Amino acid sequence: MKNYVGRIVLLVTDYEKSASFYETNFGFTRIFDQTTTDGQRFLHLGIPGGTMGIWLLKAATDEQRKHVGNQTAGQPTLVIYTSDIDGLHRRLKNNGVRLKTEIVRTRDYAFLHCYDLDGNELIVTELKESV
Repeated sequence: MKNYVGRIVLLVTDYEKSASFYETNFGFTRIFDQTTTDGQRFLHLGIPGGTMGIWLLKAATDEQRKHVGNQTAGQPTLVIYTSDIDGLHRRLKNNGVRLKTEIVRTRDYAFLHCYDLDGNELIVTELKESV
């Protein structure tokens, strides 16, 4: 038996703005984008070569809208790994992405925290390669 995580569901206020944010800043691409006859849209994003992605789901009810940007009660929503945290940090700053922290460096990894357009906190991490 093989199990793996497929998608995280992320409530958003605007499909296109959110998709553009993740495409522009983190290199995500659209894996699947289809709207059903009853108007429900399935917009899945992923990183080429990766196994996990994001299913953007537009908040449709007052209860859902209440949780946009706070699905995890103030905790980070998503961790994104990178092989070049310095380059990604520059891209995020150049694109006006709101940073919660600058890069924190440890012996084994470096990370920063930032926010997406809806206020979801993201952790960006670069793991040091083992020798």
